[in-house]
Amino acid sequence: MLDYETLKLLWWGIIAVLMLGFALTGGWDLGVATLLPWIGKTDDERRVVINTVGPTWEGNQTWLITFGGALFAAWPLVYAAAFSVLYVALIFTLFALFLRPVGFDYRSKLENPRWRSSWDWGLFVGGILPTLVFGVAIGNLFVGLPFQFDDTMRVSYGSGSTFLGLFNGFSVFCGILAVAMTTLHGATFLYLRTDGVVAERARKSVIVFGLITAVLFALGGLLIHALSGYSLTQIGDLNAILTPLQKTVVRVDGGWLNNFHGTLWLVPAAGVGFALLAALFAGLRWRWIGLLASSGTVIGIIVTATIALFPFVLPSSLDAASSLTAWDAVSSKKTLAIMLAMVVIFVPLITIYTSWVYRVMRGTVNADSIHNSTHSY
Repeated sequence: MLDYETLKLLWWGIIAVLMLGFALTGGWDLGVATLLPWIGKTDDERRVVINTVGPTWEGNQTWLITFGGALFAAWPLVYAAAFSVLYVALIFTLFALFLRPVGFDYRSKLENPRWRSSWDWGLFVGGILPTLVFGVAIGNLFVGLPFQFDDTMRVSYGSGSTFLGLFNGFSVFCGILAVAMTTLHGATFLYLRTDGVVAERARKSVIVFGLITAVLFALGGLLIHALSGYSLTQIGDLNAILTPLQKTVVRVDGGWLNNFHGTLWLVPAAGVGFALLAALFAGLRWRWIGLLASSGTVIGIIVTATIALFPFVLPSSLDAASSLTAWDAVSSKKTLAIMLAMVVIFVPLITIYTSWVYRVMRGTVNADSIHNSTHSY
């Protein structure tokens, strides 16, 4: 039986893996939807773009659903506090996501150009808005969310918890970076799966968004250095049941970079480097390796944020001591152990199933293939 401290640490990694799973697979869908109005100029071209992700996008949401369920089971305090502070933003995201299944299923039911154009823009909104909100939410973790606990562990929220209060300078920057990252990822996927004029437009998009993502992520490092970060200076026994107020937290200028030392600096460097490589490989017309490079960009950016925040999960801007960490926001030892067993069984199954689906759906999508298929969108 693993000790409590090890379980707490493992669940930090598991949550990060689930987030990565959605960013890598769902990132294709979100990026492709963001590019839809710009890469598809005619109805056939837009159908080609849609059909690259149409058969697989629903399965990719498994990672997001699993992430939400795992967050609730492993970190209930985080789930409660975060979903309260971010409630309005998440409702907007949910309604934007509603446009995706309806858009995919009903877009081609009628041949009316206005009908199809409306759903194309609906898919665009369902791609870019959730990405922007997810990025804004991550950015607010570095700034701190307005909540605090009293001595009876009741949570209260400050005035900054309003929807517009979440859109501060740094969080908006993170939202723009998230959009650039997923658009790059979607463009490399489109370039791999299409041919002709659609593939050429996707290739140019990879070059543009590869450079934009690299510049924005490098600039983000400078902005992070200018922020005051959180540092955990004292906490109880990590193998014990802890409450958030059983620790001492201080704010330090540039504190979010304290975890980076030695080879860990290679992680943010990889995020910038892979984005530049994706642009380079698109210029060389190397498709598969370009998709691998964009995947490396996604991993580099998300892992960089994970390292910077550790062990903080949900920092508080009202009371630093109320900040939730991997050590004091978790469920009981038994709950974590049972959930770990489920993860060991089901995450490999999800991975195998997803890989099998993509293998079955492999191949180039073009106008001929969508006209010859009775199951195309």
